[in-house]
Amino acid sequence: MERHTVGAGSRKASMSPITRRAGRRKWNRIWWSYLFVLPQFAFFIAFTIYPIIMSYVYSFFDWSGIGPLKDFAGWGNYIAVLHDKWFWNAFGNTFVYMLGTTCILMPTSLLMAIALNRVIRKGRVFYRVLYFLPVITTTAINGLVMKAIFGNKNAFFNELLIKLGILDQPFYWLGHAHSAMILLILIGSWQFFGMMMVYWLAGLQSLPTDVYEAASIDGSSSWQSFRHITVPLLLPIGAAILLLSTVHSMHVFDLAKTLTEGGPYFSTDVMDLYVYRYAFDTQGFPAYGRASAAGILFGISIFAMALLLGWLVKKTRAHTV
Repeated sequence: MERHTVGAGSRKASMSPITRRAGRRKWNRIWWSYLFVLPQFAFFIAFTIYPIIMSYVYSFFDWSGIGPLKDFAGWGNYIAVLHDKWFWNAFGNTFVYMLGTTCILMPTSLLMAIALNRVIRKGRVFYRVLYFLPVITTTAINGLVMKAIFGNKNAFFNELLIKLGILDQPFYWLGHAHSAMILLILIGSWQFFGMMMVYWLAGLQSLPTDVYEAASIDGSSSWQSFRHITVPLLLPIGAAILLLSTVHSMHVFDLAKTLTEGGPYFSTDVMDLYVYRYAFDTQGFPAYGRASAAGILFGISIFAMALLLGWLVKKTRAHTV
């Protein structure tokens, strides 16, 4: 028994240096690959993690961005933001924009993806590029171009409608609360339509084709195949696309800034513009503390919504498996 124990221990001792040498050789083969990740990780720390941490710190101080942090405000900035009616106005407008763009993008981009996947044969690549062009164009440029089209009574859109006999006199589309918000939603939906279509297209192309072949043999129509095959199989993918669309549409600073600047009379003001005004655009000294508090409260709401939608994605996947 003792001889067996000694033999096992000697084998373990003899294996240990070999294992260490194998691990060392593996590390020598892969250590340089971490050098490629290091710059990206450094940028992530410097421009994402560090600003987030400092935003939490600034939110507890009355700080203008000049000088040291010395005027501790405690929860004062959070209380001031929660009692500000313009915060809730911007908060509500952001959710209106999110709901509007999501309700437009989800069905329309799905229908176009189905058309490109099954109906349109010639020029399929051309249409994909055409619909994706607004996505790769800078949002600020899109906003400025659309402002030139709709921005005043003598703009191109008014002249077109007058020549077609639809309008008798020019209409200031960005000068009225409801029309300005509708335009903001429509332009935002147009800009990111291509990206949503690509998401749906990727989901459609991942579906098994043998199911559709079996359905066609059984005499199933296109509508029946879509209702009983495509929709159930796309539910998990659709829930994930809904999550991406919702979180993405909560940030609309560049389009709102260049198109409406939050007007008229804050009717298209959104949370990004609200934070921007207190951080950079206030009269006198900026209020970084209040801007940070507003951004953190808004970030918490986005995080809670992402958790809810993530739970929805998990549930839909569990029901379809």
